[in-house]
Amino acid sequence: MDISVIVPLYNEEESLPELNAWIARVMKEHNFSYEVIYVDDGSTDTSWNVIRSLREADPEHVKGVSFRRNYGKSPALNTGFRLAKGDVVITMDADLQDSPDEIPELFRMITEDGYDLVSGYKQKRYDPLSKTIPTKLFNATARKVSGIKNLHDFNCGLKAYRSVVVKHIEVYGDMHRYIPYLAKLAGFNRIGEKVVHHQARKYGKTKFGLDRFINGYLDLATLWFTGKFGKKPMHLFGLLGSLMFFLGFVAVIVVGGMKLYHMHSGQHYILVTDSPYFYISLVLMLLGSQLFLAGFVGELVVRNSPKRNEYELREVIE
Repeated sequence: MDISVIVPLYNEEESLPELNAWIARVMKEHNFSYEVIYVDDGSTDTSWNVIRSLREADPEHVKGVSFRRNYGKSPALNTGFRLAKGDVVITMDADLQDSPDEIPELFRMITEDGYDLVSGYKQKRYDPLSKTIPTKLFNATARKVSGIKNLHDFNCGLKAYRSVVVKHIEVYGDMHRYIPYLAKLAGFNRIGEKVVHHQARKYGKTKFGLDRFINGYLDLATLWFTGKFGKKPMHLFGLLGSLMFFLGFVAVIVVGGMKLYHMHSGQHYILVTDSPYFYISLVLMLLGSQLFLAGFVGELVVRNSPKRNEYELREVIE
């Protein structure tokens, strides 16, 4: 099969028939063999009934999954990834803001240009400034932290993947924003970008609020840490803990030495416990010890993890 199209959705009953007809027309024009997997993320409208009717009308191409409740976009995508059978996997939103007319070129970039992943870039957006400005700041931060300098829109729902990519990454929580970063951490470094057309929402309203930007930064910090120190937490916590403990210990020696010097020279001196620097030193030593122990406990967890020696293999020759 050439293409698997994965469409996560939540309360998009009005747009589904039009989207499905649009995808079918594009696939027929380019003679692609394909499947469309609709993942209903616990919709409260009639979206699932619409998917059932689409399936009945075209059982060869239309498939569907329905969650019992709303879990989020990441679980929906991860479920679709597990079910996809196409050589190239395309993801797009169900709100008609992503154009299926982009599919042939995305497919070509994967199969002919050799990309592992191609992310859409909605260069001209039809969103309010309250959304576009935070999005630009968010993407700038993501580029800096991930090291993927050529992507301008990490969160674009329209993406194309080589099948092996989606089978080797796990999308959880709200990590769908960072799928290119997840792919890079899994060893898939051929990541490209394509400028795509962004259409104004035709039906319904957006399902995302400004809280996604706050959560997005927290998720990015999590990915950076797990990617860099996931298998060696002591390298971070142990280093910081040792440094803080050393600074605190040196500060205590200095405070004590200053008192002894003043006593020996007959100058006025204060008790060590009356000096604020003494308590700052103790805090540094306590924090250093706690960070070091956190790293030690992290190493024990990693050591006992069943996945501690699982690595991404490109190829094996025996």
